[in-house]
Parts: sequence; C-alpha cells; structure tokens
Amino acid sequence: MRKPELAAAIAERADLSKDKASQVLNVILDEITGSVSQGNDVALIGFGTFTVRERAARTGKNPQTGKPLKIPASKTVAFRPGKGLKDAVAK
Repeated sequence: MRKPELAAAIAERADLSKDKASQVLNVILDEITGSVSQGNDVALIGFGTFTVRERAARTGKNPQTGKPLKIPASKTVAFRPGKGLKDAVAK
C-alpha cells in the first residue's frame, strides 16, 4: 500500500474526503518525522515505536576495489513493532 492508497482507506473508514484524509496523514507523518529528528521516541501503543539509533564509526570495504575505507558515525531511525502489529502479522 502506498501513501495515496492509505489516504483513500482512511477517508473511507473515517468518513472524510480524500483531501482531508491526505492532510491528516501528512500532519501525522510530519509530527513523527519532527519528533524523531529531535531525538525523541514516538510510541504508538499496539502499533510500534520509532526510535533514533546511533551507529558507531567503523571500517568497511569498497566492494569494487576491496580497499578498506572509514565509515563515519551516523544516526538512523529504527522501528520496533508493537504486540498488536506482531500478532496481526502472525495470523
């Protein structure tokens, strides 16, 4: 499912116009993005938690030449599914 399809499903289930549902979806995604980018976790009970994880600097290998290269430390987003999501997928 892509974003427009998700917005259409929200519109149908919540009795909203597609434009309004798309607006709501964009606001939700913007709030999650803003909060996680500030280093805060976003926990949606039953669905999952978005967290920021830090990756340490490390040495990698160039796949074309095989020469070692330094990979700098970085931050990334991780998602831990909640019990409700895990149970729904397991069925």
